Amino acid sequence: MVLFFASPIGLGHATRDIAICEELKLLTRENISVITGSPAYDIFLNYGYSTENVYDPELFDIDSSMQLRSPLKWLLKYFMYYRRCKQIATDFVNKRDDLIVSDEDFASIAIGEKKDHKRVMITDLLETHFLSGVLAPIESRMNKSMQNMLGKCNRVIIPDFGKDVDNISYVGPIVRKLSTANRDQLRKKFGIEKRTILISIGGTSAGRHLIEKALNAYNKLRLEMDLDLLVATGPSLLKFENKHTEFRNIGFVNNLHEFIYASDLVVSLAGRSTIDESRVYGTPGIFIPIRHHFEQEQNARKLGYSYEDISRLETLMRETIENGRPNNPKIENGAQIAAKIIMEMI
Repeated sequence: MVLFFASPIGLGHATRDIAICEELKLLTRENISVITGSPAYDIFLNYGYSTENVYDPELFDIDSSMQLRSPLKWLLKYFMYYRRCKQIATDFVNKRDDLIVSDEDFASIAIGEKKDHKRVMITDLLETHFLSGVLAPIESRMNKSMQNMLGKCNRVIIPDFGKDVDNISYVGPIVRKLSTANRDQLRKKFGIEKRTILISIGGTSAGRHLIEKALNAYNKLRLEMDLDLLVATGPSLLKFENKHTEFRNIGFVNNLHEFIYASDLVVSLAGRSTIDESRVYGTPGIFIPIRHHFEQEQNARKLGYSYEDISRLETLMRETIENGRPNNPKIENGAQIAAKIIMEMI
């Protein structure tokens, strides 16, 4: 049995974990049992996986201008959530031969270590940087604990490029496979005819401000360009409306990666999975981070974006649409490599 613990904070963990699980099913007949929470639970369920909806994560406190409030308060709430998750994970981690695979669910790794199970961690981060100044030592102690936990895992998979060291393996971006590589066929299936912009905000309501700003930019652009707009509101803003803009709200879909491939531009929060899908599928993207969310700010910075770019979306969207899809060499999908690493542990 493979116990796959997927963090339900956002949707990015679930989408890349499905990519890995789909490859893993080709390599082994071992049962895969997924432990997560909503809305990740819905995605796994729709893919046919045996899934437990048991985690109830703490949400980031984001203000109306898309800035993270009180990082310290959030970290303290996350620590309490972590303690609850350890209690929940204990109920699932019982057989000595179960392999534990965790996508940033540190609670299951802690319990697996205690019960001497083999453990594989999937993570973007080796440390966090939410706090600064006099509060930084608090986070420093948490980072040391996290790094100690990672160091004791059998393998650590990082969906990025880098040099393997000790138990850490860099596999590159991990994304789901497309149902077809024929982009024109997908565009026809989705009713996409014009050059099309896709706005995506992931699994939380944190990106409402980005949607509003992008709609304002789109209203100006369509006066000079023949464009269409899709908005993927995710599960948190399904009823989002704007009477001043014509667009198609696709809501919460299980195949958002295919909409990204079919579109001509994606405008999104700077979550790792959407960035990876944009890069692997060759669709240009504009990625605006939640302010003071160090991980998103770091992701955006690598691609040349920052929170301040939200005020010049019109210019960025125009330039990116006019430049068209890039002719860069294809970036390989790391899902198969990750699955092979996990297979070695079974």
